[in-house]
Amino acid sequence: MDSPYVETITHGRTEGNGSSLRPAETHWHMVFVKYNGKTQVIVAGPLTTSGIVSYTEGAEIIWVKFQLGTFMPHLPTRKLLEAQTSLPEASGRSFWLHGSTWQFPNYENVDTFIDRLVRKDVLARDPLVNAVLQDRPQEMSSRTIRHRFLQATGLTQSQIRQAERAKRAEALLLQGTSILDTVHEAGYFDQPHLTRSLKQWIGQTPAQITRRCKSEKLAI
Repeated sequence: MDSPYVETITHGRTEGNGSSLRPAETHWHMVFVKYNGKTQVIVAGPLTTSGIVSYTEGAEIIWVKFQLGTFMPHLPTRKLLEAQTSLPEASGRSFWLHGSTWQFPNYENVDTFIDRLVRKDVLARDPLVNAVLQDRPQEMSSRTIRHRFLQATGLTQSQIRQAERAKRAEALLLQGTSILDTVHEAGYFDQPHLTRSLKQWIGQTPAQITRRCKSEKLAI
């Protein structure tokens, strides 16, 4: 979907029961889960630590990941931090959101559903977020910038930059870059600093990521 509001839309089915490691997440999501003939809508906020996610066999999932800066004015993203909320069901085919009923979308029409949220002012976008992350100067107080940034993303600029640096470090390690070179290239103070960051944001140590890189190469 080519939209300034949406980062990605993912559609899939779970093939078995289980659990897996999930990294921290700076974006918020709207997740539609269909299981045993019932559909659930979950609004999942940003997460500042990694963790374990569990899943059940036979669930169909549509996962909408929103762009940084996209938010719901009636429910600022800062209120969603470290949490997820199930939206109440209105009927077998609809749910409640911001005082109105909405039909459950499917993968074929989820882009239309997102467009309707925008038209009805349920979704908004603050361009200040991208401007700040690109270090463009702003003619407003730092306090105003912090407030708007938190309202739209739920996180501080520092937290988002820390998460981005951890993802870059993970990518470097998976490309075969040594741990010491990754410390330098990703801008960490030292190896313990890199380790703490990766454990928080990715859920693995540099050594574990390096081993994963080697095992993935062997599997090819």
